[in-house]
Amino acid sequence: MARKRTLLIPAAVLGTLLLTAAVLIFYFNARPVSKRLTVTVEPFATAGDPAFRRTLEHLLGGPALEGNRITVLRDGEEIFPAMLEAIAGARHSVTLETYEYYGDEVAGAFAEALAERAEAGMSVHVILDFIGSRKAENGFFETMTDAGVELVRYRKPSWYRSTRFNHRTHRKLLVVDGRVGFTGGANLGDSWVGDDPETTYRDNHFIIEGPAVGRLQAAFLDNWLLSTGGLLLGEAYFPELDDAGNLALQTVNSSPREGHKHIRTLLLLAFSAAREHIRISTAFFAPDPTIMQALIEARERGVEIDIIAPGEKIGQPWVRLAAISRWGPLLKKGIRIHEYQDSRFHAKLFIVDDQWVSFGSANFDNRSFRINDETNVNVFNAEFARDMIRIFNDDLSRSSEYTLEDWENRPPGQRLRGLLGNFLGPQL
Repeated sequence: MARKRTLLIPAAVLGTLLLTAAVLIFYFNARPVSKRLTVTVEPFATAGDPAFRRTLEHLLGGPALEGNRITVLRDGEEIFPAMLEAIAGARHSVTLETYEYYGDEVAGAFAEALAERAEAGMSVHVILDFIGSRKAENGFFETMTDAGVELVRYRKPSWYRSTRFNHRTHRKLLVVDGRVGFTGGANLGDSWVGDDPETTYRDNHFIIEGPAVGRLQAAFLDNWLLSTGGLLLGEAYFPELDDAGNLALQTVNSSPREGHKHIRTLLLLAFSAAREHIRISTAFFAPDPTIMQALIEARERGVEIDIIAPGEKIGQPWVRLAAISRWGPLLKKGIRIHEYQDSRFHAKLFIVDDQWVSFGSANFDNRSFRINDETNVNVFNAEFARDMIRIFNDDLSRSSEYTLEDWENRPPGQRLRGLLGNFLGPQL
């Protein structure tokens, strides 16, 4: 018996050491390490001031390009037919990158459409996030690859490098012939179509035509190069692009590989530029302390602030409760937070005054700010901003305000689940 005990002790020690090693590997790989602003930005220009645009151009995504047109698509019933029609019309190339790709009817329709173009001789390249596409059927992958689609599943997790699990591509990009681009909030799945409010998402997507399409293509190639070690070049991908409208667009890419987190910096600069109204639509509203302070300082300058986030119809209820646990300081300052009621909510819009809009894949949480690959498009145009305000207000009319009284009267169970959810801290 004594001998058995002596054997059990080393086994227990070894188990403890292995567990400790696993925790340390996860901690040091999963924590976001980067350059980031830890203080708020002093107001230096309004959103309509040329100095604001110049600052964003120099600090973030390069110059805004003139001569673009944007078509707004609302919800899957508009989004997916437009995307599939564009793919069917491809004459040279298709590039597609997305986070979630499901094993359902919508995903199958895209697999068939991409395969058809590849079989017809077009160059078709697809990046699917490995985690986001884990529910897809292998048959969809085979449909594409058998037809000649070059398919990459982005960053397969590895047990010894947990960043490969944590760092995902959250970008939603489709570029056809290098001439027409799509981006926004929608993933590829049946949850974006249908009438069931418990499972269907409200979302926005955007068609871009004009010189800025080349920047969307470059955003795709950023992860294509990382995944394959190769580039896609020539007229099929980067044709000469004529003006298609009157909008100035700047594309901002953010990735933990790049040392600083452009989306987060972008928002801190934008909040400093606000003088009248900040409007935020997001699938997750879990601000970090510096972002919260920037919103509070804007409110103290007299800026009205309205935020739309998901209500109880959300795929991850614990994430909502964890986010709500952070809202108290904002509500106490008179910042209005609204929860969308008609269905699940996945739309992403940032609007400052009636001058400037940012849309794309980024949510208002730490994953978008510091962990995931994201792409947003900034629009420097008052007329477009007013169009987006109308869409925002329509969503607002379908939302209910979450008040300070609601926050203070949370049941103990909700408070505990919110506290436990926030234990994940940087992952939210």
